[in-house]
Amino acid sequence: MSLNSSVTDEYQNRLARLLVSHPRWSMIIAILVCIASSLGVGKLQFSDDYRVYLGDNNPQLQAFEALEQVYSKHYNVLIVLAPKTGSVFSASVLAAVEQLTESSWQTPFSTRVDSLSNFQHMYADGDDIFVADLVPEAVGLTAEKLATIRDIALSEPMLVRRLVSPSADVTGINISLLPPDGDLDANQKVVAYVRELVAKTELAYPDIEFYLTGMALHDNAFLEASVMDSKTLLPAMYLFVIVITGFLFRSWMGMLATTLVIVAASLSAMGLAGWFNIVLSTPSANAPVIITTLAVANTIHLLATFLRRYREGLDRRAAAKATLTFNMRPILITSATTAIGFLSMNFSDSPPFQDLGNIVAMGVVAAWFYALFLLVPLCQMIPQKAAALPRSYRWFWVGFADRVLARPMAMVVVIALLIPTIAFGISRIELNDNFIEYFDDRFDFRVHTDFVRDRLTGLDTLEYSLDSGETGGLYAPGYLSAVEAFANWFRAQPEVVHVASVTDVMKRLNRSFHRDDPNYHVTPDQRELAAQYLLLYEMSLPQGLDTTDQINLDKSASRFTVSLSNVSNAQLLDVEQRASIWIDTHAGDHFVAAASGPSLMFAHIAWNNIVSMLSGTSLALVLISACLIFALRSLPLGLLSLVPNIVPALMAFGLWGYLSGEVGLAISVVSAMTLGMIVDDTVHFLHRYREAIVTDGHKAREAIQSTFVEVGPALFSTSLALSGGFLILSFSGFSVNGDMALLTAMTLGLALVADFLLLPPLLLLMDKLLCS
Repeated sequence: MSLNSSVTDEYQNRLARLLVSHPRWSMIIAILVCIASSLGVGKLQFSDDYRVYLGDNNPQLQAFEALEQVYSKHYNVLIVLAPKTGSVFSASVLAAVEQLTESSWQTPFSTRVDSLSNFQHMYADGDDIFVADLVPEAVGLTAEKLATIRDIALSEPMLVRRLVSPSADVTGINISLLPPDGDLDANQKVVAYVRELVAKTELAYPDIEFYLTGMALHDNAFLEASVMDSKTLLPAMYLFVIVITGFLFRSWMGMLATTLVIVAASLSAMGLAGWFNIVLSTPSANAPVIITTLAVANTIHLLATFLRRYREGLDRRAAAKATLTFNMRPILITSATTAIGFLSMNFSDSPPFQDLGNIVAMGVVAAWFYALFLLVPLCQMIPQKAAALPRSYRWFWVGFADRVLARPMAMVVVIALLIPTIAFGISRIELNDNFIEYFDDRFDFRVHTDFVRDRLTGLDTLEYSLDSGETGGLYAPGYLSAVEAFANWFRAQPEVVHVASVTDVMKRLNRSFHRDDPNYHVTPDQRELAAQYLLLYEMSLPQGLDTTDQINLDKSASRFTVSLSNVSNAQLLDVEQRASIWIDTHAGDHFVAAASGPSLMFAHIAWNNIVSMLSGTSLALVLISACLIFALRSLPLGLLSLVPNIVPALMAFGLWGYLSGEVGLAISVVSAMTLGMIVDDTVHFLHRYREAIVTDGHKAREAIQSTFVEVGPALFSTSLALSGGFLILSFSGFSVNGDMALLTAMTLGLALVADFLLLPPLLLLMDKLLCS
């Protein structure tokens, strides 16, 4: 044994004696640390802004925010009305639209309201041009007037598939919003007002169904997901812990001690997050569930060892000291590797996953601290001896080891053949991350949004600022012709449902100034005419409905918005690429533009996150391997440990490819996150195996049998606890959490299989190889 190892063991022994000799002082220290750290919980804040997923340095977000600085912010509420019978072009439905339009101006932070009722219809009467609301007063409209409104609306490209469906059975009211930066409660005020407004309108118009969607509702769903998970999953997690510890140890003090450790670890981690000014989001808000799951692992190993020694006849103090001597090094190294795995999530391009990794890493360290300073002293308060272990207990694990080692080469070959077969499923995986589908049907937002996407318009958008490069370049005939050609190209694409372009306005103006002659429904062919038409039009618009949401101040650029149907990431990126090629080929002399928008940002970040997490996972693998070699004091064992630690992730992703076939933002962090966790079982197994070889003098086969007897039950129990905990989280209605948890549970389950069925034969074969 080296000098460094001797020094390390001496420190461990001194700490063990201190904890066992002064249990009350240990608990006082733990309580004081818990109080000091958990005071930060009061400083925690929650953000439901989807932009937190992107980070301030995200290039797509920066481009999108630059576009919003020029025009208006892409943040809205869309109220959709669907009459139970008949058309939206009835007096009652239009009256409801008119009433909601007027009330919607009172929505907090609203800047603009667009609907059928206030759509600025332009028409010619002789030599005069008029711009007026399409529906001036809905009450008392005659059948003839309603028919005229219907004909105008359904022939207007600025309305169809945006605010009215082609079949006239659905219409919408769009509320544009500009919430102040830094006000984390702004969105909740908006949603509360709109929901109350719609609830009142529903009472007045029972024959109309109302649906709410838009980015404000989308962001609010993030908050609702966190609240739902905290009300259901966290209590379920605590119940699961109580049940599993009670079943495994049959000790009320063991259940109490375990519960205190996980509560203290969760409070400390969340409190430290508050002290470090971490703003919670939906993924990071579930950190307590993950911490609870991980904290159970250490408590199970300590309790299992303590109760086994206690049942063997040692008194409580001696059993506690033996427990620490046996587990101090492995739980330290497993806590370190788990923390490294979660800290590697800082390589993620998405800040919420960085926050999740940091909070859980703090929770893992806290769980290790409380396991030593709180759990071990509490173990010494167990009032009575538990029943002795049945003799069949040892026989079972020895028999299990014998069956695994009966034909070690055959076992390794069979598993070696299974690994590539299952891992081949990775080739079936496609990248897809639709941010609307983060939420399942338990959320009104998802149900309402699906209805709107099916019946009215698409919520996936591509936004462009078509820059002519010169002041007043918007009026140039070449620019307008190129923009119109771009719009027509997009309208011909199968994924597109609506295109909003400045040329729609210019064509209407040109036709109106030529006495509504349909032959003039084209863009003006003279720069001066285009400038005059637009100036007269802007002067006639009412306050709040100007053109600044579509045209910049110096008239050098215009906003161009494409709404798409329900598309995958791959389809969205393909459309973006095709559009970019079209611009380079056909419009390079007239404007420059690059696509942006929320959907596109999430499509890019999912891919970028996978690339960045490859670096994070690689670094974590190197650091964890170094920790294992140091902890096991053996280069061969350290290198061998990589096999059961890498194989589970490969097989889990392969199974995911067969079962789901899609990965998104959340799945990309699983390999790094689980790497530190699946090492835990390997560390405990190999640590005990080495002790049996070096200290007890066993041969390899006997050492493996002894290892199964000593740590097999705890490994099985911790894997059950970890997998069960993440399976509980997989029931989240928020797929970012649910999918991540399900794949993690699969990985942990496969890790146990690798440690029980693959690692022992490999150890036996390695021993034979080294001996030869």
